[in-house]
Amino acid sequence: MRDKFASDVDAGLSADKKYLSSRYFYDDEGSRIFQQIMEMPEYYLTNCEFEILRHQQGEILEALQFDKPFNIIELGAGDGSKTVELLKYFVDRRLDVTYMPVDISSEVTNALTDRLTNSFPSLKVVPMIGDYFNVLEEVEKDDKSHLLLFLGSNIGNYEEKESRELMDLFYKSMHEGDKLLIGFDLKKNPETIAKAYYDPAGITRSFNINLLARINKELGGNFNLNLFDFFSSYNPESGEIISYLFSLAKQTVTIDYLNKSYHFETNELIYTELSKKFSLDDINNIGLKSGLKLKKHFLDSRNYFSDSLFSK
Repeated sequence: MRDKFASDVDAGLSADKKYLSSRYFYDDEGSRIFQQIMEMPEYYLTNCEFEILRHQQGEILEALQFDKPFNIIELGAGDGSKTVELLKYFVDRRLDVTYMPVDISSEVTNALTDRLTNSFPSLKVVPMIGDYFNVLEEVEKDDKSHLLLFLGSNIGNYEEKESRELMDLFYKSMHEGDKLLIGFDLKKNPETIAKAYYDPAGITRSFNINLLARINKELGGNFNLNLFDFFSSYNPESGEIISYLFSLAKQTVTIDYLNKSYHFETNELIYTELSKKFSLDDINNIGLKSGLKLKKHFLDSRNYFSDSLFSK
């Protein structure tokens, strides 16, 4: 894992246009900061999805059409705070459900498991620590029906080619009749979107800067965190919000684990994240290209967000 992290960092910082993969945001500290992001008043996504999962559990259950015990496999579960709404509804109806939260952070996943075990003693919880690309290979071997959850608009963080590969992976890991519930942030007022990713409190800045802190900690880097800053911009036509770190000075950074140095010009950018916003037509097309059938869009009251259900 460390070698893969190092290799990806080297590839990104050696490129003509520097980049760091957003998949490395979520060490334990990154996961903690992201919990703060979800609590920001500007970050509407969390409340929108909460509303959907709190008030439309019955409709979601009906659309699943599962008549036997099934697994709920949540990819990138985090603290599971939104999913609890769905789990409580299922537990109250005495459904035979096994919840399998998948996350790269053992700290967050263990805390979630302890909380669920205390709150819902009858719920079977099987935590899975690691990259969900690897975890899904194991899940595929289980004969039970699966509901895959990919919430929080994580799908928007992938470039088009990567998104297609991810959907293909989901398709491959699903059995006939399995379901996939994906969160999509919808196109809306551009200012509403921009404020969610460039907040005045600077929490999103801290989330991005933590990427450099992680390189320092795990790979022996000597990034001076005070010599980098954060910027993001939204293009309402493409639906893409792009985030960057940038160097505040001409400087050279050394990473001991790679035994290499990397030079930065003043104001040189490091691309860190894409967060794409979708129309309902975009979502329909994603399903069609993957071979999955769209069952239903579950929308919040403002039509800001959709948890869209697909079936194999």
